Amino acid sequence: MANRSAVLAIINPLSGTTTVAQKALLQDAFMRRAEALGFAPEAIFTTHPGHATELAKAAVERGVNRVLAIGGDGTINETAQALRRSATALGIVPIGSGNGLARHLGIPLVPVKAIERALSGRPVVIDSGEINEHPFFCTAGLGFEAYVAHAFAQQPVRGLPTYIRTAFQAFRRYEARSFRINEQERTIFSMTFANAGQFGNNAWMAPTANIADGRLEQCEIRPFPIQAAGMLTWRLFNKSLDQSAYWRGQSITKATVQAAGPLLIHADGEPLTLASGRANVRILPGSLLVLL
Repeated sequence: MANRSAVLAIINPLSGTTTVAQKALLQDAFMRRAEALGFAPEAIFTTHPGHATELAKAAVERGVNRVLAIGGDGTINETAQALRRSATALGIVPIGSGNGLARHLGIPLVPVKAIERALSGRPVVIDSGEINEHPFFCTAGLGFEAYVAHAFAQQPVRGLPTYIRTAFQAFRRYEARSFRINEQERTIFSMTFANAGQFGNNAWMAPTANIADGRLEQCEIRPFPIQAAGMLTWRLFNKSLDQSAYWRGQSITKATVQAAGPLLIHADGEPLTLASGRANVRILPGSLLVLL
């Protein structure tokens, strides 16, 4: 059993647009501040996909009470999935492209301030979701947003400008598809299962989402004329998308989606392909402790 004051920082050297040298400075800042607060700190850089999950799982087994994820939404997802249903709390230090979960929770976007929050904050219970066996903590989805996630993952440079350019190019190519959603056939442009309210960068798909109410918001964008694209984008960033005639939402605890072939999805922005074409979505209430 680890000392109760043990704290681990998991750092993704590839997250966001900051350099490895800048992340090393964050590592130093974490070590100094944690020691000053009486913790026994350890910081490890990830070396491969899934490494954050392995490190966080080992920390839970050792009885570490706080694990900080220093990275983007993907790093936070990898870390958090190992902490679900445990007594170990997640500290979020956002240095990614979107930082959707951090923004929803009001965590500082200045990394040093986020480190301070994670070290001095108290654990708060939030929900998480699953799409098939893939956990998500912010949003999961399909349709256009999954198409963009897959395209964005292929870009050599991360960051908001790259995401905007990728989304614009994808919009010109993408066509709405029909899916069987909860046994009803519907044609949609995009669909989000939202635990938190936004994708990141203050793009609010589910403006009324509550991350601790035991429910997900199932949000759909219906096919729309190209003339409406500008207004929909404005509403997305103005936190008023739910007022659009092309938006439809409902609170759920589970849902199923069936496609005619392999289904492109994303979980917290990470692109995935479901070969079966079937997505089973559910909420896991009160399954994660986050330091706020």
